[in-house]
Order: sequence, then C-alpha cells, then structure tokens
Amino acid sequence: MMLFGAIANGLAVALGGGIGLVFKRGIPERIKTLVMQSLGICVMYVGISGSLKGNNTVYVVLSLVIGAIIGELIDFDRQFNRMGDWLARRLNTGSESSISEGFVTGSLFVCVGAMAIVGSLQSGMAGNNSILYTKSMIDGIFILVLATTLGIGVIFAAVPVIGYEAILTLLAKWVAPLFTQTVINEMTCVGSLLILVIGLNMLKLTNIKVANLIVAPFLPILFYAVF
Repeated sequence: MMLFGAIANGLAVALGGGIGLVFKRGIPERIKTLVMQSLGICVMYVGISGSLKGNNTVYVVLSLVIGAIIGELIDFDRQFNRMGDWLARRLNTGSESSISEGFVTGSLFVCVGAMAIVGSLQSGMAGNNSILYTKSMIDGIFILVLATTLGIGVIFAAVPVIGYEAILTLLAKWVAPLFTQTVINEMTCVGSLLILVIGLNMLKLTNIKVANLIVAPFLPILFYAVF
C-alpha cells in the first residue's frame, strides 16, 4: 500500500496525457497556439509563486550554477533529444523535438515541489497516501491540458514521477531527516525557477536548455547536509 500513492500519480499523468491527445486532434492550429501561450503564462505564474519560498539566495545561485555545469558536461538535453528521436521513430510521429520538450516539461512540473516530497515521505512513514492522491488529480488535469499542445511526450512523465516518489517512499525512514522544511523550500525555489524558464520558453521569449539544469533542484540537499 505504501506505493499506491506513487503509482496513482503516474497513472493520473498517463491518463491525463492520453485524454489530452484525444482532444488535440480536433483543435485547430490557431487555438493550439493561443492555448500554448496561455499555458506559458500559467506555468510562469506557478514558477514565480514557488520561487518565493526560498530563503537562502546563495544556495539558489550555487544550485543553478553547479547544476548548469554538471548538466552541460553530461548534456542531458542531448540525451533527452536522442530518446525523443528514438521514440518518434518507434511511434512514427516524426516530432522528436516535441516529444523531448513534452517529456522534460511534464517531468519537471510533476516532480518539482513540496507535495511530491512531503507526500512520498508521508506514504513511507505513515502509510497515508492522501497528499499524493490530491497531487495526482492536480497533475492529471495539468498534463491533460499540456498534452493538447506538446503532444505525446508529456505522457512519459509518468515514468520519472513513479520512480522519484517510489524511491522517496521506500527510503522515507532514512532520508526524512535530510528533508527539513528549509531544504524542501529551497528545492521548491530552485525547481520553480526552472518551471519559470519553461514558461518563458513556451512563450518563445527564451530558448534555454532546461534539461541541462535538471540536477539543480536536488543540490540544496547536499548544501544543507554539508554546511
């Protein structure tokens, strides 16, 4: 029962994405464009709101800078694009860049934030999945809307969210001391800044490789553990 919350979250993402794909086929291109722009504004709002939870500016800056260096050295963006290319060939969609963009955007949104961490720890320590069930409904609705513009890639965000939350749930008794409220706030802040960047990219105002910053939200754990 401990993992029911994580599994429910992943299924909600997959189901929401699948329903979104059905709606996508009947939406005219001009409406898709406006929906994408509207989503970009909403995503920016979510990013700005979450970024205000941080308290230590130095750790936020270090997380982004060090995360960027690690990301560029490994080049996560290239790896995700390769995966998108492989999936596009398998699914015969011919839109590998869209698959990669949808996967990264969806994954960041459903994995970043306090609900994923607190909900998983609650599931592992108390067997209570209520937070993750609530999060599942929120994620499912967002992914549904996102799928109408970014396509099939968002469905694959179900994989990392199940893995991320399942690991936290199973290791809850051991990792819970690391996730103090301060650490969770800083992780939410850094992750929300990446969500803000996604919004800017969706509005075509920037073209930042968000995938190469994907390690950044986890670095505050290390900083607070060491210092």
